[in-house]
Amino acid sequence: MNTPSAARFAVVGEAIVDVVTTGDGQTRELPGGSPANVAVGLARLGNAATLLTQIGADARGDLLRHHLAANGVTIHQAATAELPTSAAYTHVDPDGQPHYRFDVQWQVDTVSTPHGVTHAHVGSLGAFLEPGATAVRTWLGRAGVLASFDPNCRPALMGPPHAARRRVEELVAAAGIVKASDQDLAWLYPDTSIEDAAARWLAAGPALVVVTQGADGAYATTANATIRTGAPRVRVVDSVGAGDSFMAALADGLHRQGLLDHQALTHAVPQTLHAVLTRSAAAAAITCTRPGADPPTLAELDPFFHGTDRWAPSAADRSS
Repeated sequence: MNTPSAARFAVVGEAIVDVVTTGDGQTRELPGGSPANVAVGLARLGNAATLLTQIGADARGDLLRHHLAANGVTIHQAATAELPTSAAYTHVDPDGQPHYRFDVQWQVDTVSTPHGVTHAHVGSLGAFLEPGATAVRTWLGRAGVLASFDPNCRPALMGPPHAARRRVEELVAAAGIVKASDQDLAWLYPDTSIEDAAARWLAAGPALVVVTQGADGAYATTANATIRTGAPRVRVVDSVGAGDSFMAALADGLHRQGLLDHQALTHAVPQTLHAVLTRSAAAAAITCTRPGADPPTLAELDPFFHGTDRWAPSAADRSS
């Protein structure tokens, strides 16, 4: 992929310690939180990433601060550190699927854009959990740069689907890029196909809507194209953070192709978008091969991405 001038990403949202219990009964505390994972993924792919978040002055906060700093992520405290660091208690079933219980605080009054930021990303609990969600939505509307949004739906904390839909659609309308999983859409729009749900969101204003489908790859749509791509065959350890790795690689790949611009995205060549999506699926697949939210580095991703023998032949890759 191309290498244009450096991008500076601002990611807004929660940083959480994942207390993960695996199928064999082992428990580990790992750094996580969807926005934090995206920031780490962006930094590991060679981008400048600032995370606007809330981290407590406690041992779990120290774990997060060390993890983010070690991966080159700049931390901007968007709220007081007097509250305890948030945690997500995750049980991974024998099929590698995570199930969550949350203890999350998101007390954010205002959000500001760090100097020099060229692109922004918001998502997950930081976009929904009050009182901070209102500040995040206000900031997204005036950030002044192209923004991406990933709802990363957590039904246990987002209320009934009809209420969540209203908030999701407000953020969709303010974003230039929207990424969601098929599970997100099934919860938000239970009687709607992913194609129809994506079209609904596209009509609200974004230039690109992407739907990830796990082992079945991804679907994307713009005003001028629809794209489908498959997913690599890998041995899954767990899927924690896979969607966040996809999101980071998507933003990175679009930047490398000069497509982090609303007009450029609208008129992007389908084959270029297909390559970006395929590389993003590779990033998610790598993350599935190891425990916890552990996105790939650039040195890991690009050789894997070019190893085409790994790609599932049953996935109908096409664009139109």
